[in-house]
Amino acid sequence: MKIVFMGTPEFSAPCLEMLVGKGHNVAAVVTQPDKPVGRKQSAAVFTPVKEAALRLGITNILQLEKVRTREFIDELKVMAPDLIVTIAYGKMLPREVLEIPLLGCINVHGSLLPKYRGAAPIQWAIINGDSVSGVTTMYMDEGMDTGDMLLKKEVEINEDMTYRELYEELETLSAKVLEDTLAKLEKGALIRIAQNSAEASTVPMMKKEMGLIDWSKSAKEIHNLVRGTDPWPGAYTYYKGGRLKIWKTAIFKEKEPVPGEIAYELAENQRMHVPGEIVKITKDGLIAATGDRLLKILQVQFDSGRRMYIGECGHNMDEGEILG
Repeated sequence: MKIVFMGTPEFSAPCLEMLVGKGHNVAAVVTQPDKPVGRKQSAAVFTPVKEAALRLGITNILQLEKVRTREFIDELKVMAPDLIVTIAYGKMLPREVLEIPLLGCINVHGSLLPKYRGAAPIQWAIINGDSVSGVTTMYMDEGMDTGDMLLKKEVEINEDMTYRELYEELETLSAKVLEDTLAKLEKGALIRIAQNSAEASTVPMMKKEMGLIDWSKSAKEIHNLVRGTDPWPGAYTYYKGGRLKIWKTAIFKEKEPVPGEIAYELAENQRMHVPGEIVKITKDGLIAATGDRLLKILQVQFDSGRRMYIGECGHNMDEGEILG
């Protein structure tokens, strides 16, 4: 089976490695152009998929600004792949491309479709406080992640799991789900399941400003934002006019004692601290007020600094200051 593989970030690389490792004929790899880096933008960094392809001995690597060009479509037709496999490629494929391979185009998506169609499903699953995520393979159509589903596999999300941690789990899982999908395809045993559009949700691509913390939200919502944006774009607030990234937080358990017997009685509408206020500084965390309860901040990063636990920098901060 001749396959054209399309992907860009490190999330895509294990699937390419699996295809080669299982002996599939990868006729070409299509990935985004190399990104210029440095002040003069004179050097370029290979995409992780390009690096993986070169390591695996694949020389037919296409890096395109656009996939809707006559040149690329004609080149695909000449290659005549049996199947196109995409994972986090980053561009929508036109119908003319989708119709080229005899066996169709299969996409590997990092969510349990039809939930979280779009470019950042892993981050939004954590930000929204989901307890489960997973991987779905599907036949592609012209919509954004709207094609018929094939196989799914779930993973649990614990209450402190970060975006990076879930990303790594799903990265490994994606290769396994793709492997199982292709095995069924070769046996003619794949079952197409139409997505229920009534259950669908589409999430936007993450932007830096989405990491800004709104301290009037609940402690759980803030905790989810912090872990769902680690390592990028990072949750942040402001302290004494300077930008402060918040990398790690913890929610007080129901019966966990709060240091200093800090009162925070919303039940009687007696809010004793404004949202964002640093209520107390302990040796291991800042105790901050939120919209509903207290939140412990464990790790921060000041502008031009490194990540630090509060035990390293808390003595230089002040109780009573308002974050935000």
